[in-house]
Amino acid sequence: MKTLLRRIAAVVPVMAVVAVVVFLLIHLSPGDPAAVIAGDNATAEDVEKIRRNLGLDQPLPRQFGIWVANIAQGDLGTSIATQMPVSRLIGQRLGPTFSIAAFTMLFAVLAAIPLGVLAAWHAGRWLDRLVMLVSVCAFSVPVFLIGYSLVYGFSIKLGWLPVQGYRPLSEGAVPYLRHLVLPCLSLGLVYMALLTRMTRTTMLEALSEDYIRTARAKGLAPGPVVWHALKNAANPIVTTIGVGVALLIGGVVVTETVFAIPGLGRLTVDAVLRHDYPVIQGVLLVASGIYVLINLLVDLSYRLFDPRIRY
Repeated sequence: MKTLLRRIAAVVPVMAVVAVVVFLLIHLSPGDPAAVIAGDNATAEDVEKIRRNLGLDQPLPRQFGIWVANIAQGDLGTSIATQMPVSRLIGQRLGPTFSIAAFTMLFAVLAAIPLGVLAAWHAGRWLDRLVMLVSVCAFSVPVFLIGYSLVYGFSIKLGWLPVQGYRPLSEGAVPYLRHLVLPCLSLGLVYMALLTRMTRTTMLEALSEDYIRTARAKGLAPGPVVWHALKNAANPIVTTIGVGVALLIGGVVVTETVFAIPGLGRLTVDAVLRHDYPVIQGVLLVASGIYVLINLLVDLSYRLFDPRIRY
């Protein structure tokens, strides 16, 4: 229990460092944010007024203290472009991004683990080489190129799926899923390639263990042998799934831009183009928090696969 509490408590300093980095990333960037927001035709008085409204005339430590205090109350600031609370903007965009991330992970895990196991079981044979060839190609091709290729093939040529856009689940399950197929597939192929290679590597190590060779020599069926090997290879695979969240966070930005999906990635791109600093800070902070939380859950899940680990 003490170890469990220490792991949970370790999240606090990590998020504190993230908050400092996110704050300084904007405030110490070249140029005056107030001047950028005001535009080229603004007067000195206009720039100074914006600086006061944003609190940029205060000392940097005081600005940071006010910002952290507001975050503790759930206030991520107000968008400069839309004058809406940043928390509301992020809440409106979480649905599409969460849908893409969840279905992408589901597709990648369900496809990658069987492929990695098959490649390891048939190591050195044509099936192993084919799986590795597909994985290398999928991991090497940029996400946007995969997305545009899928749009051209399945939307423009065949007309099976919509080109762009997003439909919430409230409008029906079929439109909701049809608009998610291509984004999740384009992003999931890259994630699947990474997970397939890791699964194959860890399974090869597990299958080379003495107890596995003994079980195979005694004539144990392939199914139980693979299952026992997979359980012992689960920890590195689960770690890869957690680390792959970073790949998902970066890929969602590109995917949502390609398919014109109103999620957090598209919100970030629009905020950068508009120099909407509060939105940029809010999205970075939320994305970092999600990433840290998922890695904590992955860390805590190790005991499910390895009985030697106790908290």
